[in-house]
Amino acid sequence: MNALKFITCGSVDDGKSTLIGRLLVDSRSVLQDQLASVTSAGAHGAEDEVDLASLTDGLSAEREQGITIDVAWRYFSTQARKFIIGDSPGHEQYTRNMVTAASGADAAVVLVDATKLDWRDPQLKLLPQTRRHSLLVHLLRVPTIVVAINKLDAVEDPALAFAHIRAQLEGFAAEAGIPLKAVVPISALKGYNVVTAADGWAGYQGPSLLDLLEHLPNTVAETELPFSFAVQWVEKFSSSSDTSQGRRVFWGRVATGGVQVGQTVRVLQGPQGLGQTATVAQVLDHTRQPHAVLAGHSAGIVLDRELDVSRGDWLLAAGEAAPAADDFDDTPVASPIPVTRELTATVAWLDNEALVPGRVYWALHGHRWVKAKVRRIVHQVNIETLAETDAEQLPPNAIGVVELLLQEPIAALPYTRSRGLGALVLVDTASHATAGAVMLR
Repeated sequence: MNALKFITCGSVDDGKSTLIGRLLVDSRSVLQDQLASVTSAGAHGAEDEVDLASLTDGLSAEREQGITIDVAWRYFSTQARKFIIGDSPGHEQYTRNMVTAASGADAAVVLVDATKLDWRDPQLKLLPQTRRHSLLVHLLRVPTIVVAINKLDAVEDPALAFAHIRAQLEGFAAEAGIPLKAVVPISALKGYNVVTAADGWAGYQGPSLLDLLEHLPNTVAETELPFSFAVQWVEKFSSSSDTSQGRRVFWGRVATGGVQVGQTVRVLQGPQGLGQTATVAQVLDHTRQPHAVLAGHSAGIVLDRELDVSRGDWLLAAGEAAPAADDFDDTPVASPIPVTRELTATVAWLDNEALVPGRVYWALHGHRWVKAKVRRIVHQVNIETLAETDAEQLPPNAIGVVELLLQEPIAALPYTRSRGLGALVLVDTASHATAGAVMLR
């Protein structure tokens, strides 16, 4: 299997950094000098103490405050698999960092701190940030979601606490439509059920967290959809004397479908929308070897003739031409991927200023920047009750549904069908701060 890219998320101080530190130490992926730098001598002859969280919290501000601010990526491997871990922050004000990490993840491990909950109460309330992060990873189409209930070694009755918390988590997930792969009781500090299964501990009979991660699937490439390709860079070799094809290579990553020689494509560019049609004359992979390339992989595309294509433009699959009504019918060949300026979308609002209708933002789609105006807010999602409520604005870290009007058309599919074509990022035009993560409906 390919390397699994997963993130840890959840509320503040739930033990996300400690969990990753435990995975690194117990899988022997930490060098001795690194381990020594985070180990302090125990008091009165006690065993030396290892500050596991310090293995991932690399910023000086993180070490001083004991929190995670930015996403820290770490790498480790076992005999069964390689892993890429993203340690995302739990504070509300850093939700944008967590969203960035989750948008490209194969799996998410949501941590829950048992000591912060009234675990004796069967009707206990989950923390708001636990609910928010669970909703976000689901909205971002992270394929697999695992919940790890941490710090059960610090409660009087681990089995009772695990049963009550697990019941509330599964009830919330069922109500929100979030598919949970598993709920695992762990102690990141002691190592219970992290790398090695603690059989019967907390009333749990099942694999350890690492065992689960070793067998999770990777994100499936969107190869079944029509071809789409965002141009990232244009390479010119105009000195070539070959005029039988275009003399520029368009480099980027295939977003959906696949591309091969002889395929007909259409160019989507600027305010004019779908433009000219061309045939693919050559396809290069990331090592410049000529062969077909599927979604999720980088490619260089040479067309059969010179066209004005720049960074930010899209190459899209061309649909079949309708039969001509007469000899003068020049109806252009359409694309099977819809092209539109009007969008309805779910938005996770990340800016410090509230989202209000009428404001204009920069929207990033692929490598293209277009102006986007917020027409209206359809509703806001209450993360406590999951109810859809009317709203005149969306406050920071809220989740809602909005209508957008773009200055230029884009190739759009619902986010449930395509992560690449269904995602936008809104950016404040004045501060250039990331304002919202948008998932098209």
